[in-house]
Amino acid sequence: MKFNEYKYERPNFKNVALELEDLAKKIDSSKNIDDIKNYINECNIIRSNFDTMATLVSIRHSINTLDEYYEKENDIFDENSNIVYSKTNLLAKVLVNHPLRKELEAIYGSHWFKSMEVSLKSYDDSISDLLIQESKLVSEYNKVMASAQIEFDGKLNNLSQMKVYTTSIDRNTRFEAMKKINEFIALNEDTIDDIYDRMVHVRHEMALKLGFKSFTELGYLRMGRTDYDSNDVAKYREQVVNYLVPLVNEIIMENAKNIGIENPKFYDLGLEFLDGNPTPKGDKNHLVNEALKMYSEMSEETKEFFTYMVENDLLDLETKKGKQNGGYCTYINKYHSPFIFSNFNGTSGDVDVLTHEAGHAFMAYMASKEIDNPDLLWPTSEACEIHSMSMEFLAYPWMENFFKEDTRKYKISHTNQALIFIPYGCCVDHFQHLVYENPNATKLERKEMWKKCEKLYTPWRDMEGLPMYEKGNLWFNQLHIFQCPFYYIDYTLAQVCALEFYADSIIDRKNTWERYVKLCKLGGSKSFVELIDSVGLHNPFKDGGIEFIVKKIAEIKKNY
Repeated sequence: MKFNEYKYERPNFKNVALELEDLAKKIDSSKNIDDIKNYINECNIIRSNFDTMATLVSIRHSINTLDEYYEKENDIFDENSNIVYSKTNLLAKVLVNHPLRKELEAIYGSHWFKSMEVSLKSYDDSISDLLIQESKLVSEYNKVMASAQIEFDGKLNNLSQMKVYTTSIDRNTRFEAMKKINEFIALNEDTIDDIYDRMVHVRHEMALKLGFKSFTELGYLRMGRTDYDSNDVAKYREQVVNYLVPLVNEIIMENAKNIGIENPKFYDLGLEFLDGNPTPKGDKNHLVNEALKMYSEMSEETKEFFTYMVENDLLDLETKKGKQNGGYCTYINKYHSPFIFSNFNGTSGDVDVLTHEAGHAFMAYMASKEIDNPDLLWPTSEACEIHSMSMEFLAYPWMENFFKEDTRKYKISHTNQALIFIPYGCCVDHFQHLVYENPNATKLERKEMWKKCEKLYTPWRDMEGLPMYEKGNLWFNQLHIFQCPFYYIDYTLAQVCALEFYADSIIDRKNTWERYVKLCKLGGSKSFVELIDSVGLHNPFKDGGIEFIVKKIAEIKKNY
């Protein structure tokens, strides 16, 4: 069945909530393990159907934010979903406090119960109205960013399409493109500032209602973190500053030398080679066909997976008017289908989508064969990103199919960008810690916080000539700050793990692939630290973890 045949039908929110409440009561009063298992299965079916409808609305709304029907349905879910999720919360309370919990843990694993405990701490019916407000503010932000129609090069471009010009070999084109983006931000600065200000206060109010001192504690719980805290993350960021920032600074200066610029500005950082950055050779259909060949050769598992994706139209890749910015992978429970969304723009990022988002999709496809419990399909996000980022590196042997004569340039660029990204991700994370530790800061003070973090993690960035970025507004472009607070550090943790998988694959491809598939099949059955331990990856929170991987990758880069 193809994606356009997947049927959407608005659920009756109150009926779904009542059904879950009834089953929760039955579980609570039952002393028979088999009966409880049956009730849990019934709950999973109901929740799977509900989540399927929510996901279909989200996908179709993001594909076309101008579609009035799905915009309305999206608003309805924003306003009513918590009626259902409150009963999911009730179900979790019943399970974690059940007299037969030990017996249930033996069946479903202890991680599920730890995750539910964390979830319970992060939700109460008293914050349901605030969650609705938060969801609406996220939709408001997305709509503003999707509204970009920037006149450049004789046509109207959205933000994704403008990225092509920011990597032009012509310096003036790069500068003028960045200026145009700055003009869009300036036009919407007050609106975005206001949206985020309201977000911060809504989130802080949630935290206070739940008994926390700040949203930081609540934010970590909402990310499902069970085996590390903000102190561990702070130590990790410190390692990045000490060991990775100096290496990245060398890479930045080397790239500047390559393009003949002595003192690079921010608008120069997108170009790495004097004759242009590596670009994929072919249109969307060509790239998808090459991806199909690649996954057919990579393994039997990937062949089955990607054939399924293509045959069922589970990839929406081309940018178009009204389409939400960015890219993502999600999973449609009822149809056992991953879905990949992106905005192709003719850069190497188009190929990265076919590896990165496909890594997410491959994990969901494999884990769904092993795991029935929808709560355990996806791990926490830092573990999720290992699947995607590792696939980018594990696909290196096939990159010539996509880049032809630019293959060597792509590998240099991709590895460099993986390293460059980590300090930026830490910058985003540190900024959010400062914001939520100081929820009553003014909008101007937040901009100063951002500039402080930029100087620590990305000291090579010179924003001269770009007034909105000089002012401290670069973070306006970062969706995760608005939509998923404290998510962004997860990409960096995963990147460290992915770089280790890459280094290992050079030594022993077969063993590394087997470990990678094992990680995918484990899904969310374990915590982040438990998952990386299960497949022999270093713990990035421990002293020496970052220094170890920096040395490994620096050695590999010498052979490019």
